[in-house]
Amino acid sequence: MSSAPPDDAATDQALARPRRVFMLGASGTIGQATVAALVARGHAVVCFVRHRAGIGGALSPADLARRLPGVELRFGDVTDAASLREEGFRGERFDALVSCLASRTGTARDAWAIDHRAHQLALAAAKDAGVRQMVLLSALCVQKPKLAFQHAKLAFERELIESGLAYSIVRPTAFFKSLSGQVERVRQGKAFLLFGDGRLTACKPISDRDLARYLADCLDDESRWNRILPIGGPGAAITPREQGEMLFALMGKPPKFRSVPPGFLAAIRRVLAGLGRFSPTLADKAELAAIGQYYAGESMLVWNAETARYDADATPSTGSDTLRDHYARMIRGEIADERGDHAVF
Repeated sequence: MSSAPPDDAATDQALARPRRVFMLGASGTIGQATVAALVARGHAVVCFVRHRAGIGGALSPADLARRLPGVELRFGDVTDAASLREEGFRGERFDALVSCLASRTGTARDAWAIDHRAHQLALAAAKDAGVRQMVLLSALCVQKPKLAFQHAKLAFERELIESGLAYSIVRPTAFFKSLSGQVERVRQGKAFLLFGDGRLTACKPISDRDLARYLADCLDDESRWNRILPIGGPGAAITPREQGEMLFALMGKPPKFRSVPPGFLAAIRRVLAGLGRFSPTLADKAELAAIGQYYAGESMLVWNAETARYDADATPSTGSDTLRDHYARMIRGEIADERGDHAVF
């Protein structure tokens, strides 16, 4: 990953007007990066988190304090209105609500509980606390909604737009960690797995750091207020095949690919959906297969409804971190992605 210019922190502070910010979703990797960007800009940040946060509840309060320096941590349940008000906002005044909160699995129950209901409760509590602005991390895939979590996100987006608050709804393309699942496969000499020929989809990958800076800057950049903001990382769009070729080149290995039929996940989903009528667990697995099927066939780029095609040129870019640099750092062992439910392979 590219190194930040040495004067970034000073520039961030010079551009920002200090606010009191209530932060949701701070324990995730994008949340942590966003908190760091907010603090760098001089904002006073209060993070509302679970007592056991992170993937599988692995992060203790002490862990969070180390990962989120310079903020106040408050602990409670974002799905409980009373907890949000009494343990979160505490009757105090805040200027802005920033959320990187998202359901971990994307299954229907999880999505409607977190992507919609938890945000709905937080918005109501925030308005009572005097909040007049919200920055919401959403997802670019909601522009063609087929899945439960996409509909849940869109439902809250509509409520935020109608809330009377100044809003910035940020819809990023694919994250680096979402595209890092096959680094170890290639390292072990295995083939890079592709759906079809690996050219069915494309994206403009964005790093946690670049996305975090974009989110933080929404507080002060009035051109981003009351807008839905698709955003990608720097450079041209990249296909899965190009991602694989990049990995092999960085490791000095000849490219080796294995094709998975595009209909493979669809067949699995149909079987699980049928069995899911008798088992909630299998119904959830069917939804996970549907999510995999969606990402196997849909690009994470701006959708042009007039041409009925994804448009890389219409997908804005930000930042300087590249996927190539990220892969190189992973191969050297300098970083390891906390991927959680971002795994596909």
